[in-house]
Amino acid sequence: MDLTEQSVAAFTRQLAAKTPIPGGGGASALVGALGAALGSMVGRYTVGNPRYAAAEEEVTAILAQLEVLQEKLLSLVEADAAAFRPLSRAYAIPKDDPTRGEVLERCLRQAAEPPMELLRLSCQAIELHQALLDKGSAMLLSDVGTGVIFCWSALYGAWLNLKVNTKPMADRAYAEGLNAQADALVERYWKVADQVYEAVLKRYS
Repeated sequence: MDLTEQSVAAFTRQLAAKTPIPGGGGASALVGALGAALGSMVGRYTVGNPRYAAAEEEVTAILAQLEVLQEKLLSLVEADAAAFRPLSRAYAIPKDDPTRGEVLERCLRQAAEPPMELLRLSCQAIELHQALLDKGSAMLLSDVGTGVIFCWSALYGAWLNLKVNTKPMADRAYAEGLNAQADALVERYWKVADQVYEAVLKRYS
C-alpha cells in the first residue's frame, strides 16, 4: 500500500517507528499537501459567496492551482521514499568496491530530486496563500495563516533534506548549483510566508 493510502493513524505510527521510511522528507511533503488543502478549503468557501463576487474568477483559478499542487505534494511522499531505498543500498556497498562511488553519486542525485521539487512546489503554494490573504473569505483567514505556515514548514524540511543529499556528492559543482537554487528560493519565500502569517496574526490581535 502506498504511504498516502494509509490512515492518518497508520502513517503516524509508521513515521514514529524505527524505520527510515517515511522520514523527514515524506513528512515535509505531507505537511505541504495539508497546507495546500487548507488553501483549497478557503477557496471553496469564497467561490460562490456574493460578498467576493469581484474576486471569484481569480479565486477559482487559485483553487484549481492549489488542487494540482496538493496532488503533486502528496505524490512526493512516495517519491521521497522511492528515492531513499536505492540510496540506502548504495551506502551499504563496501568502500573497496570500485563501483561504489559511481553508484552512490547517481543515487544521491536521484535522492535530491524530491526535496528540490518540494521546494519549488512549496514556494508556489506560499504565493497562492499570499493571494488568498486579500481575496479569500475573511471568515477563514486563520486557515490562510495556518496553511501558509504549513507550506513554510515543508519548504524548510525540503531545504534540509536537499542539503543532506548534496553534502556527500563528489561533483561539487553540481551540488553547489542545487544548493544555490534552493538557497535563493528559501531566502525569497520564507519572507513571503512570514509576511502572510504576520498579516493574519495582526487581524486577530
